[in-house]
Amino acid sequence: MKLKLWSLVFCFLFLVAFTHCNNKGNSATTQSDEIVVGEFGSLTGTTATFGISTRNGADMAFDEINKAGGVLGKKIRVIVEDDQGRPEEAQTVVTKLVNKDRVVAVLGEVASSRSLAAAPVCQSNRIPMITPSSTNPKVTQVGDFIFRVCFIDPFQGFVMAKFAANTLKFNRVAILRDIKNDYSVGLADVFQENFKKMNGTIVSDESYSEGDTDFSAQLTAIKAQNPQGIFVPGYYTEVGLIARQAKKLGLNVPLMGGDGWDSPKLWEIGGEALNGCFYSNHYSVNDPSPAIQKYVGDYKKRYNQVPDALSALGYDAARILAEAFRKAGATDAVKVRDALSQIKEFPGVTGKITIDKDRNAVKPAVVLKVQDGHLVFQETVSP
Repeated sequence: MKLKLWSLVFCFLFLVAFTHCNNKGNSATTQSDEIVVGEFGSLTGTTATFGISTRNGADMAFDEINKAGGVLGKKIRVIVEDDQGRPEEAQTVVTKLVNKDRVVAVLGEVASSRSLAAAPVCQSNRIPMITPSSTNPKVTQVGDFIFRVCFIDPFQGFVMAKFAANTLKFNRVAILRDIKNDYSVGLADVFQENFKKMNGTIVSDESYSEGDTDFSAQLTAIKAQNPQGIFVPGYYTEVGLIARQAKKLGLNVPLMGGDGWDSPKLWEIGGEALNGCFYSNHYSVNDPSPAIQKYVGDYKKRYNQVPDALSALGYDAARILAEAFRKAGATDAVKVRDALSQIKEFPGVTGKITIDKDRNAVKPAVVLKVQDGHLVFQETVSP
């Protein structure tokens, strides 16, 4: 009886051990034929096009890389998580990617608020994180494992202040900022500082919160100050509504903004009220560069739509991560971090990308005009 009992115990322990080893063999850290990377973004929620565009661009890049043989003799597999556009969810899903999925690197987020929520998780676990398009300077200040492939708000804010003052010849501008959004507040502050240095006056500084739908009180207050233009550094969902409501109130001046406007949904929401408005962005689909036109053509063929800047930044972020794996000769976190720090003049779709000592990308910006549902190139501003 005892012998039979011990046999059953032995079989049970053997089964547990076998199952554990088998599961371990399927984990991200031990697969011999793949490199597992995490990606997080807002695939649902009010800024869903941000996450979807970024995912599309990254997917296209990784597919191209894998078809060409992968990296270090391995294919790259991406685990994508939806943070629903919420900072607290961003922290949760990145914790899962790092601790459960054992990814060796993370791509994301677009929104600075969500990147700031998730970056400490990657930093404390020493996992390299690349944000394709979070422009708030605080993001990479979280630590030495946090990188970005986009320009930052001090540059973007300068670009739009210079455009307003020098190109549009404005000297009286109002600001309408999303007070709960790190991106919007930071960009508004930088614009204000630079516009004043260029002898401009901020005649009104109003605020709203992401998710608001009625902006009549703020716009009425702005109208009373008779500005020549309004700087609205928010996201496309609110910007489209603000444009329509401004026109309805007879506030017929151009709106100006940043890359948070960039979405196929912008025109769908704002329509003709957006005609003659301007925003800074990372590239123009009308750029005649062969590399850009190839990317635009390939993206259209794959997704049946014109690629916005967020898709292009997702594409560049994925390619730069793969380049870091190659340069490091391994997926070791410290070696990959060091390789990312040494990226110089990388030929991205959104321009030649150099990572500086603060882990930010040094690159140009473009200013685009919204006209009849299309984006018309205005000018390029280099760092």
